[in-house]
Amino acid sequence: MSESAPDDLATSFRRLIERHGPMPVARYMGESNARYYASRDPLGAAGDFTTAPEISQMFGEMVGLWLADIWTRAGKSENATYVELGPGRGTLASDALRAMASQGLRPEVHLVEGSQALRAVQSGALAGAQFHDTIDSLPEDRPILLAANEFLDALPVRQLVMTERGWRERMVALDEEGGFVFAAGRSPMDDAVPAEQRAAEPGTIIETSAAAAALVDALAERLERQGGAAIFIDYGHLMPRCGSTLQAVKAHEKVGVFDHPGEMDLTAHVDFAMLVEVAKRAGLAIATATQGEWLGAMGIGLRAKALATASPNRAKDVASAHDRLVQPAAMGDLFKVLALTPRDWPRGAGFAEGERRKVKA
Repeated sequence: MSESAPDDLATSFRRLIERHGPMPVARYMGESNARYYASRDPLGAAGDFTTAPEISQMFGEMVGLWLADIWTRAGKSENATYVELGPGRGTLASDALRAMASQGLRPEVHLVEGSQALRAVQSGALAGAQFHDTIDSLPEDRPILLAANEFLDALPVRQLVMTERGWRERMVALDEEGGFVFAAGRSPMDDAVPAEQRAAEPGTIIETSAAAAALVDALAERLERQGGAAIFIDYGHLMPRCGSTLQAVKAHEKVGVFDHPGEMDLTAHVDFAMLVEVAKRAGLAIATATQGEWLGAMGIGLRAKALATASPNRAKDVASAHDRLVQPAAMGDLFKVLALTPRDWPRGAGFAEGERRKVKA
């Protein structure tokens, strides 16, 4: 932050707003999450949320097999690197690397992680892993096999709201009692809105994530130059949508987005439609699916049967985890999968023929 931040981030935000006026939603979200992730391990029963890799080893295994299959069909490059963005406790990487090793792939491990608290946990799980603050410092002389699960959803989103006076940026302001409220900014933002959406009804909100777009664009350039593949798995939508999706979670419960800045996980649905367009412009091959469809196509059902047979006392837990990951009413439809590969690399398994499957948005 531009000013010294006291322990209570809410107090800091109030002082900033009092001095300089309302702050953009993107700044509120970005600085809240920076404080949040820097200070804790947010995963598991003792944390605030649970991700797919923590639900079952099967999830990470499917990711590892997907990357290993592409690597194999691309000629088994000896210096391919495994990269993960926001690797949590290292659970996904551990399971993915074990699956890769079963296919003869034992890559060097590079983790993009800004949280020192989580780096300490990851170091214990992944001996020899190398850490990076951003993708900019990743090796540039070898193919990249990249995975990112629930990483994009925590990147800041910019919100624009249609008012009676036209489009304005959605801001965080203070009410008369000093509480945080949403407010429309003063500067016209019509030029920042796609032409087909400019005539929307007052109250309409659209979200964009410049950070997510920039990341995919930079990664696309690397993939085209270095080779490799990338798979993003997150909750979001495959078709353009309106409305605010900003939400907060603390202790596995949804809370208000202004309740505990810096002490809760702030996320927004990923606009995969926008990321597809970014990747298209970069010339990458693109595939999308729901998480449930992709995991099913990758053979998670057979893996679940094998695990249940090997450990009958765990059969119910394995079945429950499988259903949680793939069933439409659980994570299966809400979570989407985006696969990116350079034009001269093989396409990834688990997707229907063509660029995009007809799946629920």
